Amino acid sequence: SLKMASDSPESLMALCTDYCLRNLEGTLCYLLDNETLRLHPDIFLPSEICDKLVNEYVELVKTDSIFEPHESFFTLFSDPRSTRLARIHLREHIVQDQDLEAIRKQDLIELYLTNCEKLTAKSLQTLVSFSHTLISLSLFGCCNIFYEEENPGGCEDDCLVNPTRQVLVKDFTFEGFSRLRILNLGRLIEGVNVETLLRPLASLAALDLSGIQLNDVGFLTQWKDSLVSLVLYNMDLSEEHIQVIAQLHKLRHLDISRDHLSSYYKFKLTRRVLNLFVENLVNLTSLDISGHTMLENCTIPSMEEKMGQTSIEPAKSSIAPFRGLKRPLQFLGLFETSLCRLTHIPAYKVSGDKNEEQVLNAIEAYTEHRPEITSRAINLLFDIARIERCSQLLRALQLVITALKCHKDDKNIQVTGSAALFYLTNSEYRMEQSVKLRRQVIQVVLNGMESYQEVTVQRNCCLTLCNFSIPEELEFQYRRVNELLLNILNQSRQDESIQRIAVHLCNALVCQVDNDHKEAVGKMGFVMTMLKLIQKKLADKTCDQVMEFSWSALWNITDETPDNCEMFLNYSGMKLFLECLKEFPEKQELHRNMLGLLGNVAEVKELRPQLMTSQFISVFSNLLESKADGIEVSYNACGVLSHIMFDGPEAWGICEPHREEVVKRMWAAIQSWDINSRRNINYRSFEPILRLLPQGISPVSQHWATWALYNLVSVYSDKYCPLLIKEGGIPLLKDMIKMASARQETKEMARKVIEHCSNFKEENMDTSR
Repeated sequence: SLKMASDSPESLMALCTDYCLRNLEGTLCYLLDNETLRLHPDIFLPSEICDKLVNEYVELVKTDSIFEPHESFFTLFSDPRSTRLARIHLREHIVQDQDLEAIRKQDLIELYLTNCEKLTAKSLQTLVSFSHTLISLSLFGCCNIFYEEENPGGCEDDCLVNPTRQVLVKDFTFEGFSRLRILNLGRLIEGVNVETLLRPLASLAALDLSGIQLNDVGFLTQWKDSLVSLVLYNMDLSEEHIQVIAQLHKLRHLDISRDHLSSYYKFKLTRRVLNLFVENLVNLTSLDISGHTMLENCTIPSMEEKMGQTSIEPAKSSIAPFRGLKRPLQFLGLFETSLCRLTHIPAYKVSGDKNEEQVLNAIEAYTEHRPEITSRAINLLFDIARIERCSQLLRALQLVITALKCHKDDKNIQVTGSAALFYLTNSEYRMEQSVKLRRQVIQVVLNGMESYQEVTVQRNCCLTLCNFSIPEELEFQYRRVNELLLNILNQSRQDESIQRIAVHLCNALVCQVDNDHKEAVGKMGFVMTMLKLIQKKLADKTCDQVMEFSWSALWNITDETPDNCEMFLNYSGMKLFLECLKEFPEKQELHRNMLGLLGNVAEVKELRPQLMTSQFISVFSNLLESKADGIEVSYNACGVLSHIMFDGPEAWGICEPHREEVVKRMWAAIQSWDINSRRNINYRSFEPILRLLPQGISPVSQHWATWALYNLVSVYSDKYCPLLIKEGGIPLLKDMIKMASARQETKEMARKVIEHCSNFKEENMDTSR
């Protein structure tokens, strides 16, 4: 299979750039007066490094919620004697007038400003300072850059009556930009005279006027000997436009595509227009006519088509005008046109909606500047991934990730993209994905959850996370995932399905992780959140998956974590336990989860006195007889009591029930269990069980502990024999056999455990040498 870029490790350059940006003070900079970043005086950086620092910085601010932007970041590049900038790409609200102003002394060659809505006419003046070096400039979507603030009165009192108003700057032109060859003015504000603006440019090679309505484009002919790329996306064309375009004989790339949903266009494409392009634009290698309605049929009747294998040879083209091409086009945009479904299309790369390849080409071509088209293309990909199998999985995933990162605030892309991710990361594709790629998916999913409180996005993102191995694959973002999920669960109005998935994820995240992780999550309010959910369900008298998962999550998060056990007691957890038992006497799974959790609480010596009430002890004693969920409820109740008994008769501070009576019921329960029971339990450590062995104060606790070990080493010997040996259980059992106070049947059972483990060791000894 093809080794994709995402499989190779990050370059050293990328790693260093990322590290420096996240630790500016510790690496390149120091803080002046505790607020302004300053470059260390002995640092001199070439443009290769500076460009990367600036471009990566913009990327991090945009896509990493944990990354903090710096007010004075751009001032680090103000002096060309220590830092050099050549090619930079700035996006959205991240860049303001003062940022461009800070780097005005740099000799920029390429400056891309995309959707920088905070830039005003002050930045037009800054652009002039780059005029002698700029070769390539984009002002795409910078909708306020031709506006300046004007205070009509000029005096302070008048300002209160007439606040500043936005006035269009009309006298700016590209005078003096002698080297400028590539210019993107996409989505330029109405009212700016494009012709006057551009006239001073001597030899434009590429021009993008997307989304601008111009009735007269005759001025374009002044560049007929130099213009090789022209983009007129969403411009309503006329016959005059077509005649002008046909004169631009050097064109290699022509894009007259449109969003067929955006507004009503009078212009319809005809066979004649396409013929005109083919005849006059002989250098054409790329043409985009997406979204157009064809007025007359310019397709070859199917009976005249040469059948057999599909061909990209112009001579066989199903689109008649393209039979005149000298060679196949490199790219042909046919997205949302009827032509993309034809058999023979004379182009190496076609964007369309016919199949996966065309759809991926569309996402790739339109993501950067056309989110409205991209979201529809991703929707098509979603259908392909859902219904068929994706054949270009890695490419599809990378394109969706790029779109989600690029358009973090676009609702349509977030909804369709997050839905597509769910299908592209499911188990059948698992083997094809590298760790790095899966981490990128997790990052964009979390970004989506963070910036979008919309139900569909939240649900899609939660469902996508369920495709990952939890907690392993999410551990690198552990804190953030938990915060986001708790945030979802703490919202007052909650969609039932999201709540269910979020609780399931929370539960999985605290299962089988280190105790410091559990403590950290406990401090975030995890215990409180779960108890609140249980409280709500109790009030509604509902015992559903949310209720069961919440108790299960509490069971997991309190495992060997005393702080969380204490929190459970402090937040009235015992009260809820009793209420749930009373309200749902038949719910076995629920009882098992609740008792498992109380087993964890009972393991903490300091907390046991809080369990020592007549009410609790009676409840635990009665549950010894429970046949719910096999032996689980009875076993866990007996475990809780075993720890309480271990504190000795003097800790038994209640009159009813009597300690001896409870002990008798415990013996009876243990003797009723089948030693070969398959278990619904998972021990990471035997330490809490082993501590019950070397003591004579409560033989029944000793017996419960020995039974537990015997059951686990016989039913799951591969897992639990090594654990028992590793944790030093064998010497403890041998010592216990010698104790006078231990019961005969306990000693018999202990011998069987030791025998089991030594057999296991012999069977698994490596005898191959």
